[in-house]
Amino acid sequence: MVPTDSIVLVTRQLPKVAMLRLAAGCQPRIGVTTGTISRQDLLAGISDADGLICQLTDQIDEEVIAAGSRLRVIANVAVGFNNIDLAAATRRGIQVTNTPDVLTDATADLTFALILAVTRRVVEADGFLRAGRFDGWDFDMLLGTGLSGKVLGIVGYGRIGRAVARRAVGFGLDICYCNREDIAFRDEPGRVSIPTARPDVLHSFTQSSQLGGLASRHVGFYELVETSDILTIHTPLAATTHHLFDRELIRRMKPGAVLINTARGPVVDEAALVDALESGHLAGAGLDVYEQEPVVHSGLLSRQDVVLLPHIGSATREARTAMAQLAVENVLDLLAGRPVRSPVNLK
Repeated sequence: MVPTDSIVLVTRQLPKVAMLRLAAGCQPRIGVTTGTISRQDLLAGISDADGLICQLTDQIDEEVIAAGSRLRVIANVAVGFNNIDLAAATRRGIQVTNTPDVLTDATADLTFALILAVTRRVVEADGFLRAGRFDGWDFDMLLGTGLSGKVLGIVGYGRIGRAVARRAVGFGLDICYCNREDIAFRDEPGRVSIPTARPDVLHSFTQSSQLGGLASRHVGFYELVETSDILTIHTPLAATTHHLFDRELIRRMKPGAVLINTARGPVVDEAALVDALESGHLAGAGLDVYEQEPVVHSGLLSRQDVVLLPHIGSATREARTAMAQLAVENVLDLLAGRPVRSPVNLK
């Protein structure tokens, strides 16, 4: 049972059903009702808290963690946890949790919305009509690209990557993927190295599996990059994936390909992406996340071949409510001495 005097700092107010559940088990302390809590208020609010429920925009670094002298659990209302100093939390015996699974379908749906919006020029066509430029059907008006028979490359074949693949079946796409361990490590900033120790994960390694009646192919990382017509990113942000798609790697993408990113913005070097679009090497891009979020590279904002969304991958009422509820249950479980439902552990 959770001690009734347990204090939990909630950096941003959660949906009502989650807040009621939390209040039934402990004493919630709300940072802000909307927006992002200030650094000063975060440090003050955590000083005597037993638990913390935070958002991906909250930077929970070593200073914040050290300020929580009674802190036992940090529940991130997100799948990713790059906003939390996991090593610092682990050293202090603080359990970190996240919210996997419950936002998988919402993010996969949005990924496919971006794929269709870019390839069929949906946003451009909407603006065309609203600007009063539509004066009747025309054979060559706003021609896009069909999906059937094209190669969809999925970088990161976890929960969301596999959900995207399931959706791709109905569009007749040739599905290829690589896993986290297939992604090449960089040996210096701005350069992707090609290790010789494991050539099997770089080129010419193909393994077929059945996915909803359509074969999906596990291929090497560089083969995926070089052969995909549409490449969608679903890998976490880490030291090994920061600017994974840098200038050199983007140059290796298939000419005329489309890049989709609903994972984390810094995985892509936005300046390099802009250059590839301006040169015509890439046909388009669909982004829900940004390198310097919420700032977007100015070279992207004016382009008709780019669809830009304000980080709404999990933004359905169902998904956001489920994320909040899972975060609350993780906190209540830990404070009651039960195993948490979705732990994040230092590897």
